[in-house]
Amino acid sequence: MLMTDLSPAPMGRRRVLLAGSAAAAAIGIGAGTAAARPESATASDTAAGSAATGTTTAAGARDTAAICTLTKELTEGPYYLDHALVRTDVAEDKKGVPLELVLTVVDTATCAPLDKALVEIWYCDALGEYSGFVGNNGHQEPDNGKFLRGGVLTGTDGVARLTGIYPGWYRGRCVHVHLKVHTGVTLTPDGSFTGGNEIHTGQLFFDEKITEAVAKLSPYSTNTVPRTPLSADGIYGNGGTAAGLLAVTALGSTPAAGYRGTLTVGVDPDA
Repeated sequence: MLMTDLSPAPMGRRRVLLAGSAAAAAIGIGAGTAAARPESATASDTAAGSAATGTTTAAGARDTAAICTLTKELTEGPYYLDHALVRTDVAEDKKGVPLELVLTVVDTATCAPLDKALVEIWYCDALGEYSGFVGNNGHQEPDNGKFLRGGVLTGTDGVARLTGIYPGWYRGRCVHVHLKVHTGVTLTPDGSFTGGNEIHTGQLFFDEKITEAVAKLSPYSTNTVPRTPLSADGIYGNGGTAAGLLAVTALGSTPAAGYRGTLTVGVDPDA
């Protein structure tokens, strides 16, 4: 039976704030492409941001609010496996358009970079198949239970850099990457991790025009499942950057050259 992750987002006590990495750069904690402050941000959000940094000017309040905008977490979905490898490159032998992810993790209370946070990702290949669950999207291929899964620790700048391929799609969902952030983990000799606290579960999304260009290329073009556009995805919900929409830049002159996606992810380390 095909499994999709259309369940409602969990309503736990953990909360996350997400904002475009250009706003992060404005206060010295990230880099990337400009992103507008989400329309849902309130006056209380702005006040909270000012208090977090000790800034009282209107410009400072706007910059901080762009980073410190609270939003709910997104569903983990049915395809998570609790044995992620600690590694920078998750692609293995999967064919597809190159993808770089540059994710800056910050502490919600101070907007300061979070050191030694384990940023973990998992997502489907060009045919919409997840490792450990191959066949659920109607395509048969080798399954080692590991491809397109992994994570890395952030540095003192709060940045986690990962590489892989641009995701494919499966029935009922737009193109996305799943994300977890852990603190206090212990790295193991087999290249994985144990323990720690899971402080955020979310998803990363891509601009529809970029996905349209990638979908025309092989092997994405051989995916036989209809693709759900970003605007029709029930989990993204047109949430903009606050829901995990990446700022994406091209790595070359053609879609085949690949893309870099950046985002600042704010978390509560005490959650």
